[in-house]
Amino acid sequence: MTSRKRLVTSLLHQEPDRVPVDFGAMGSTGITALAYARLREHLGMEDGSIRVYDTGQQLAEPEKPVLELLGVDVLDLRRSLPPAYPDARGWKPWKLRDGTDVEIPDSFNPIPNPDGGYVIKDSSGRVVSRMPKDGFYFDGVYHPLEGIKSASQIKELDWESMKVSSRAVEDLRKRAEYLESETDYGILFMGMGGVHEWGQGLRGWRNWIVDITGRRQIAGALLERMMEVNMDRVKKMVSALSEHVQVMGFGDDLGMQLGPQMSPATYREMLKPCHEEMFTYVKRHSKCFTFLHSCGSIYSLLGDLVDAGLDAINPVQISAADMEPRRLKAEFGDQLTFWGGGADTQNVLGYKPVEAVRAHVAENVRILSRGGGFVFNQVHNVQPNVSPESLLAAYSTARNVGRYASRNF
Repeated sequence: MTSRKRLVTSLLHQEPDRVPVDFGAMGSTGITALAYARLREHLGMEDGSIRVYDTGQQLAEPEKPVLELLGVDVLDLRRSLPPAYPDARGWKPWKLRDGTDVEIPDSFNPIPNPDGGYVIKDSSGRVVSRMPKDGFYFDGVYHPLEGIKSASQIKELDWESMKVSSRAVEDLRKRAEYLESETDYGILFMGMGGVHEWGQGLRGWRNWIVDITGRRQIAGALLERMMEVNMDRVKKMVSALSEHVQVMGFGDDLGMQLGPQMSPATYREMLKPCHEEMFTYVKRHSKCFTFLHSCGSIYSLLGDLVDAGLDAINPVQISAADMEPRRLKAEFGDQLTFWGGGADTQNVLGYKPVEAVRAHVAENVRILSRGGGFVFNQVHNVQPNVSPESLLAAYSTARNVGRYASRNF
C-alpha cells in the first residue's frame, strides 16, 4: 500500500496495512532544529544540511533519510523541493544558540540584541518578534489593532494586501502537482487560515478574549474582515490544489491545559460559524479532508467541531484535562481522525526512560488505531530535551504495534 493510500484509508475510518505516520507535515508536528541536530549526529548523517523552515518555532525540515527511517507517509506541501525546481526558495547560513550551523530562509533577518537575544523588525523598523537570551523561539510582540477603541478603526488595516496573491497560489499549485506525480506521499496543505489565533495576533490575547466575550461589536466586525480574507484564500486554494492534495489544514488553538480558552457557548456563537463556513466549503467543493490544529483541552468543543465539518484533529494533547485516549476514541473515534496523541511530549517523551516511552506509545497506538481514524505523531513538536534514542523508540514502536495484519491490538 502506498503512503498516500494508507493515509486516505485511515482518514476514511478504515484499517490500512499499518498506521500512517506523520513527522513534520505541519508546523506543530515536527522537530526543533536543536533536537534535529542531535538526531542527525546520532544517525551519523554527514551529507545535507539543517534547514530551519519555521523560524518562529525554530523547526527543522526533516530530510529524506529521516523520513524513510521513521516510516513517514505525509508531506507538507510547502517543504523544500529540489534545486532544479523553478520556484525553490533561497536559503542562507545561520547558527543556532549552541553554534550549530543551519540554513534559514533568505527573507528571515534576525538582528542580534545587546542582551544576547535576537529581534525581528518590519520594514518600518518596528520590533515585531523577539527571542530572549537563552530562548528557544521567536515570540510575536506586536499586535497592530491592540489599541483600537471602536469597530470603525478596524478598517484602518490594509485588508486587501492580506489576501493571497495569484503568484503564491500558482507556486503552490505547481508544488502540489510535483509532489503528487513525483512521490507517493500523502500531501497536507497547512495554510487554509483560522480566526481565533489571528484575532489574538491582531488584538493581543487579553483583548481578544474580552472582545469575544464582552465586546461583541468589535469582535464581530473583526471576524467579518478576517473571514473575507479567509474565504478568499479557501476558495483559491480549493480551486488550485484540491485535485492534488488530500488534506486541507486550518489552525486555531482553542484550548488550555484545563479546558478551552472560551466557554462552549461563546465558541458556538462567535467562532463556530466561521469554522463551519470554511470547513463546509472545502467539503462541498472537493474530496479533501479538513484538518484543524488545536492544542490543549478541547474535549467540550469536539462535538461542535465535528458538526462544523471537521475530519481530523491535531495534536491531540492527551496530557490535558479530559483528553484521555480511551475517552476520545470511544466518543469520537467514528467521527474524527486523531492526528497525534501518540507520545506525550509534556510528561513522557524527553522525561521517561526509553522502555517507558515504548510502553506508552504502544498503549496509545493500540487504543487510537482501532478501526482506522488515526495518524501517528507525537503531541506537538519534538523539543530540544528529547534524545534521539527516545524519538527513534517512539516511531519504531508505532510502526511495529501499528501493523493491522498482526491484530496486535
